[in-house]
Amino acid sequence: MIRSYKIRLLPTPEQEQLLWKHAGAARFIWNWALDYQQHWYELGERHLSAYDMIRNLTELKRKEEFSWLKEVSASMLQTIMLDLEQTYQGFFKRGNGYPKFKTKKRSSPKFPICSNRFYIMEGVAQIQKLGKVKFQTNYTIPETTKYINPRIKYVNGKWLLAFGIECEIQAHELTDKTMGVDLGIKKLAVVSHGDECIEFNNINKSKRVRNLEHKLKHLQRNVSRKYRTNGNYKKTNAIVKLETQIAEIYRKLSNIRKNYIHQTTHTLVELLPKRVVMEDLNVAGMMKNRHLSKAIANQCLSEFIRQMRYKCEWNGIEFVQADRFYPSSKACSECGAIKKDLKLKDRIYVCNECGLEIDRDYNAAINLARYTDKLKMAVA
Repeated sequence: MIRSYKIRLLPTPEQEQLLWKHAGAARFIWNWALDYQQHWYELGERHLSAYDMIRNLTELKRKEEFSWLKEVSASMLQTIMLDLEQTYQGFFKRGNGYPKFKTKKRSSPKFPICSNRFYIMEGVAQIQKLGKVKFQTNYTIPETTKYINPRIKYVNGKWLLAFGIECEIQAHELTDKTMGVDLGIKKLAVVSHGDECIEFNNINKSKRVRNLEHKLKHLQRNVSRKYRTNGNYKKTNAIVKLETQIAEIYRKLSNIRKNYIHQTTHTLVELLPKRVVMEDLNVAGMMKNRHLSKAIANQCLSEFIRQMRYKCEWNGIEFVQADRFYPSSKACSECGAIKKDLKLKDRIYVCNECGLEIDRDYNAAINLARYTDKLKMAVA
């Protein structure tokens, strides 16, 4: 199993200058290769493979006007060709979007690095053409000789290095309990673990997040006023400064939400259930509700499910997603009767058959914990 890590680099001024050179060269080579492929297609020729493009890249570097490409890592430029080839294959075979040109304004500065000449030891990362770069992290990075797909990205004034390490699945002695997890908006998750009910609050209702969102709204209004006052919609230094502050707040909000989801999923997996059952949510369909779309997006439900899946796999726990049309909220956890007239505003589930009164989300979590393929077939 591949475990990913992300650390912050602390480059010297000379190393940061080289980082910017690599990021600029990566964007230039991507655009050059994409333009070359399009020109080749217009001539009626077949699509060139990544290795054909690498040979053309070698010829390009021999030209005097492009000799500056020799100042950056050659393996980095070759990896860009492989990345473009993967994007083309996604377009041809899976119907993904067609490759787009990268602009300095819209695309974030990033580039891959050579994994064969990259290693980490004693608080420094050895990177080709950059030398030993200091880094900062809270992780304990295991010693290894193989790093998978290392890449560097510039995010809001910080250089981040991401890479993967092949690790063995951790074997734990699991309990005999089954866990049902019901995700929502009022609360992030309501969990049924045996006879226990565990609730995780919505982090977006916390004081810290609400203060950041209030500050974000204020800054966005200021930028809007400055654009209107300017008249011709040119970016002044004041606008650039405000937009930098806005981007920093967005980064903080994103990190707060991701960190909370990591803590929540870690807490659930640490209980070591033998089985975890969650709903197969149609998040794209839920986002069409214009009244709840922002709240749903801020909950990061797809990210929660993704983290639970790989963390269960990491600890040897069976992960199951219930059928999308399984009535976990409408079914009574006591007698199994289906309440077809249940509405979203009904937060307390009252069974019309047995009279059971229970929290709506906890009732759904209990039903998910009892979910089996036989039950799915019976409901269908």
